[in-house]
Amino acid sequence: MAGKAHAAAYRNAPALYESILPPIRLVSIADAFEPVAVAAAKRFGYSRHDTSWQAIAEADDIDVVSVVVANHLHREIVEGLLDAGKHVLCEKPLSDTLADARAMDDAAEKAATIARIGLTFRRTPGIAYIQQLIQSSQLGKVLHVSIRYWTDYAADPKSAISWRFKGRTGSGALADVGSHASYLAEFLAGSASNVSGGRFSTVIAKRPKPLGFVSGHGHSAVSDEYDTVENDDYATFSLGFDSGAAGTIEVSRVAAGHANDLQIEVFAERGAAKFNQTRPAEIELFLTEGDQAQQGYRRIPLGHPHPYVAGGMPIDVAGVGFGQNEGFLFQARAFLEEVAGLDESVSLPRNAGFDEGVHNMELLAAVAESERLGGSVVQLEK
Repeated sequence: MAGKAHAAAYRNAPALYESILPPIRLVSIADAFEPVAVAAAKRFGYSRHDTSWQAIAEADDIDVVSVVVANHLHREIVEGLLDAGKHVLCEKPLSDTLADARAMDDAAEKAATIARIGLTFRRTPGIAYIQQLIQSSQLGKVLHVSIRYWTDYAADPKSAISWRFKGRTGSGALADVGSHASYLAEFLAGSASNVSGGRFSTVIAKRPKPLGFVSGHGHSAVSDEYDTVENDDYATFSLGFDSGAAGTIEVSRVAAGHANDLQIEVFAERGAAKFNQTRPAEIELFLTEGDQAQQGYRRIPLGHPHPYVAGGMPIDVAGVGFGQNEGFLFQARAFLEEVAGLDESVSLPRNAGFDEGVHNMELLAAVAESERLGGSVVQLEK
């Protein structure tokens, strides 16, 4: 799923905006399951396919690589690619353990090439615009923020067991979609100082083993043999921020009827703002100004004046829809601009460094510790 998004993004990123990138060659798609590699390479116009990351590392005609695999495989592949002199864009979370994430950050610091992590939702025009409203003081100081990310990709108890259902406490829904929600909370409300109220639930304890290839999302043929789910289907926690603001996050992979439902509501000194992923080309905005009798939330269609849209979309006017796929486009474009050496003044905001990926994992580890302690407050190290 995300791998296809990265592949498509590199294909289309050069056509965004008027600043011109050097020519981009789409060289190879690698996947250990060769039919997937073959199909993706053909679909997205790459010259060839490979079946190992080592082949990518050894290829003299490849400079830029996205790593979009199971979390526990990130460290070996990313370190190998950096050692081979590749520029690397890694999917989130950075790894499956803090020790590996910190080692990856150390490797990135020592590398002669660029290493970045994809925090894609920071590229969502509506969310980026809400951040602008906060930073420009139009909304003012954030008082509290609520983020809910409900998905239902695991709501069917007949969905096959895969790597997504294995791992330590907190490596399930919290790491998968909670990683998005937690970095967005800090993107909008500033640095978090503590977490509390950690609570996890595994509501489907066993899942059938697949009969063949399984990607972790979607349906596949399954056997009559079952395996144990090790991590969380549902997670919730609260945050305290350095600014004094507060926040709550709730995530699920078993929320039936909510295929991909990210909802954000920010309350601030001068108003409030809402974003809903099911309506990504708009936000709702409430400002406490003017005649009280005329106050209320109003819908803001996103278009040319808003982040990423102007010049980025073929039709960049309000009322022409866009969604999550475009976030990968902006992310890939920003990475290519940095690799190409374009000055930041004529570029999109840079992608996050591995240090931010480590911080995000430290926050999630604190949530797991809070849950272990029965919901106690856990301070975040600075």
